[in-house]
Formats: sequence, C-alpha cells, structure tokens
Amino acid sequence: MTTVHNDAMDLETGVEPTTTNDGLAAAADRGARGTPDSAYRMTREEEAALLRGAPWRRMVVVGDSIAEGIGEPTEGFPDQGWADSLAEALHRANPGLVYLNLGKRDLRADAIRATQLEPALAFDPDLAIVVAGGNDLLRGRFDIEPVAAHIEAMVAAFAAAGADVVTLGMYDCTGSPYVPEEFRTRMAERIHELSDRTWEIARAFGAVHIDCTNNPGSADPAIYGSDGLHGNRRGHSFTAGVAIRTIGARLGNRA
Repeated sequence: MTTVHNDAMDLETGVEPTTTNDGLAAAADRGARGTPDSAYRMTREEEAALLRGAPWRRMVVVGDSIAEGIGEPTEGFPDQGWADSLAEALHRANPGLVYLNLGKRDLRADAIRATQLEPALAFDPDLAIVVAGGNDLLRGRFDIEPVAAHIEAMVAAFAAAGADVVTLGMYDCTGSPYVPEEFRTRMAERIHELSDRTWEIARAFGAVHIDCTNNPGSADPAIYGSDGLHGNRRGHSFTAGVAIRTIGARLGNRA
C-alpha cells in the first residue's frame, strides 16, 4: 500500500486546548485500565467478517489532522491513525489495495478542497473518505453553511467520478477531561451541527457516514490525547473499529 501523510488543528479560536495536565492524564489512564484493551480494537477475524466482499482497490483520504491520524502513542496499540488501520484491514480483505492519505494538519474545509481534491481525483479512487470541518469549528466564529458547501463539493466530485464516498463525524470531544468546562457547551453544539450537516450531505449522495459524534465512546476519556482534541492511539484503534463496522454494514456484513 501507499501512504502519504501530511496534518494539526487550527487553534485560532476562542477555544484553546489546555496543556497536558498530569492529574487528568492519570485519571484517564486509570479509567482505561478498568477497561480491557480488547474493548478498543477488533480482532482480525471480526475485521474479515465485516469486510468480506469489499470491492475497493484504490482508497484515498482527504482532510485535516483527523484524516492524517494525529495522536499520542499509547502502549499496547499500533502507532498509526484510524485511516491507516482501516486501509490495512481492507488490504487484508482485498490484497492489492492501493492507499493514499492526503490529510494535513491545520487545514480548514476550503483549504482541503483547494489543495487535496484535485490530486485525490487524479489518483482515480474507487473509495474516497472525506474528513473536514474540525478546524473551522474551532474558530472564534463558525458558520456551518460555507463549510458544508466545501464538504458537499468534495463529496459530489468523488461521487461523479464513480467512487464510493465515506464521510466522518468527529467525536464529541467535550467528553475529554482536557477540554475546559467553559468551552464544552459551545464546542458540543458546533460538533453536532457539523456532523448532522455532513450526514445530510452523505445521504444526499448515497455516501456512508461514520457517526463518531453520537457514538457512546465519545464520553470515554481514555480515547483522547492530552490536547483534548485528538484521539490517542487507543482512540484511533477504536475509531478504526467504528469505521469497519459502519462500512461492513453497508456491505451487508455483521461480525
């Protein structure tokens, strides 16, 4: 497989992450130790059952730091992003899969469209994953419609090119112990608005939406890194499982 990585969140916000807090990190670690690592990752057998019959041979990912796979190392979990893990699972289901990840930290939706859509289409994908809007909602002002327009343009372009399209709603990271209390309500509203609007776009184009936003795992502090925004490697492993289950359901499979 081919992997290209490039991505970090834009934090000119009014919503700023806290610096690492040893006490909070310790609390999250204690919570994680109460749950077995197996709860955060799928077995190869489960992956194979869910991805049975996967037809894709050229997978591309466009987006921001979530797409790129930014995350702190976590003992017992692979040091890679969720999209990499998904690509590996698809490759096992369909050897010969070629994978290109154009995700780059700090980019807002307009920049993702401007810099990544053309090379992604040139790759001639039959599976395209679009992850955008996370940096936009971290700005002091957030207007969903211009962001949605860029997401829709990318989804529409991939669909018109004949690719199956997948979108992703980011976790409601206000469940992270590192997000200051005074920012949680505003962040949660924006995250859900972005996910809902992205899901509407996905439905309009027959795309698959990976709904991390409403997943109960959002409330688990053990999946987040110390910046309060990105998942750690445990979180990325968990996200790969959510993605595989969602795509497996579209394929008509169950583990």
